[in-house]
Amino acid sequence: MLEHVINISSSTLVSSLTGWRGTTGSKKTKLPEQEIVLFDRESCEECRLVRQAITELNLNVLVYPCPEQGNRYRPLLEDMSGASQLPFLFDQNTGQKLTGSDAVLEYLFSQYADKPVPKKFKEASENGLLNAVKQKAISTLRGGRGETVKSSREAEQTLTLYSFESSPFSRPVRELLCELELAYRLVNLGKQQKADMGPAVQRFHLGPYIPVKGSKREAFLKQYNEVMVPFLIDPNTGTELFQSKKILAYLKREYALK
Repeated sequence: MLEHVINISSSTLVSSLTGWRGTTGSKKTKLPEQEIVLFDRESCEECRLVRQAITELNLNVLVYPCPEQGNRYRPLLEDMSGASQLPFLFDQNTGQKLTGSDAVLEYLFSQYADKPVPKKFKEASENGLLNAVKQKAISTLRGGRGETVKSSREAEQTLTLYSFESSPFSRPVRELLCELELAYRLVNLGKQQKADMGPAVQRFHLGPYIPVKGSKREAFLKQYNEVMVPFLIDPNTGTELFQSKKILAYLKREYALK
């Protein structure tokens, strides 16, 4: 119990260090018909910027985790990109293939928001010394989680994770999915209005919670009677789970090899 509290507390500090980018979700984004593919490492600073933008654009992506020393998806990455650099994005809707956060951010905001990269993302990308200090602090706080591969059993069917980038409770789950090299569909449930703000058990609003009409949050609420992340769906076992502690225990039990 204490270990999990410390885990979530340090994850909250990381969200603060990154300015809580990746919290809000656009209500105007053009949602693509086909999956956008992202090769990613949870601990990578450039990958983090891309994931923050993906949340704020309200996009969903198919994530192929590529931790250090991991080989499950590296051959596919090298085949598609011609290299092993991360992040790498492939948009099946346009055929675009892009490597590095600068190129990916420019493409995503242009293609799916019809606007240039927002100032806060440019500043985060360009401030080299400050970013280096923050990255060191983040790595220290998280104890190297989401960086190095762990021995695991491969899932036959792709998992689905409902999350948003800055969620302190979702980060540990994404870190473990990365370490275990488990591909997953990342469905972003970023906050789209004031009524979405605050923890799911006690949001900062009065009266019943009503999500934005026609949003993914509204659909989620209708299906599960609440909107809370992380939420994991594993079609391999028919498992559906809320709460990071339960999800972490499940993933270790089901997929980690000792």
